[in-house]
Formats: sequence, C-alpha cells, structure tokens
Amino acid sequence: MKTKLPPSARFLGLAGLLPQILCLAAVFDENTRYIALSAAFLYAAVIFSFLGGFWWGLAVASPGAPQWVYSIAVLPSLLALVSGLPWMIGSTWPGPSLALLGIALIAALWVDVRLNRLNIMPDWMLRLRIILSTGLGVITLALAAL
Repeated sequence: MKTKLPPSARFLGLAGLLPQILCLAAVFDENTRYIALSAAFLYAAVIFSFLGGFWWGLAVASPGAPQWVYSIAVLPSLLALVSGLPWMIGSTWPGPSLALLGIALIAALWVDVRLNRLNIMPDWMLRLRIILSTGLGVITLALAAL
C-alpha cells in the first residue's frame, strides 16, 4: 500500500511530540518537576490509549482484518490504566509507570508493522508511526530515568 505522507499528518504528528518535549524541559526545575512528570505520564497514557483506538479503527475499516486486531486494540487502554495504579495507591511513582509506557509505546511498533504487512495500514502511516512511537517512547523513557 504505497502512498505519500500527507504534509498535515507529518506536521501534526510531529507537533504531538511537543508536550513530552516540554515536560522533559520542565523536569529540571524543582518547582515544576512533579507537574512535568505527572503531565508526561498522563500524556503518554492518553496517546497510548489513542493508539489502541487507532488500531481498532483500522480494523473496522478493513473488512478482512483478523480478529486478533480487536483484542490487541484494547490492550493499550488497559495497560495505561494499570500503569497508573501505583500513583493511585501512593506507591513509587512515576518512574516505573513512565518506563512501562515508554517501553510499551516502542513495542507497539510490532503491531503497526503487522498491520502494514496485512495491508491494513498504509506505508506512509507506518513511517510516521515509527517516528512518533520511537520519539515519544524514548522521551518518556528519558523522563522515567530522571
């Protein structure tokens, strides 16, 4: 499935990395550190959940999509919720939760590649997904390490 990356998709997709980049910049100031880590966690969780909805939408739009896509599409929302549990009960947070989401964002590329090979996701979209998932995943992991 060869098509060209729409300029608006590239621009808006890359703009989607800005909130995490801003959190990374804000984490170095003690006055904004916790806010930055909280916002970074929330943003990574929301985007990861969005990714599951994106996969679901691709499957719905593709009549021949295998049934496993629907099952795997609900996992990002569940993992995002579970990754917030330590924070909700007052345990160690946000490092492990951010690390889990960072790893999950990068690992999600496996699903994207599979969807592309099944001709459910266009090539241009896979290229964009590689940039966005790697970028957001690495920035989120960097925040987890700080």
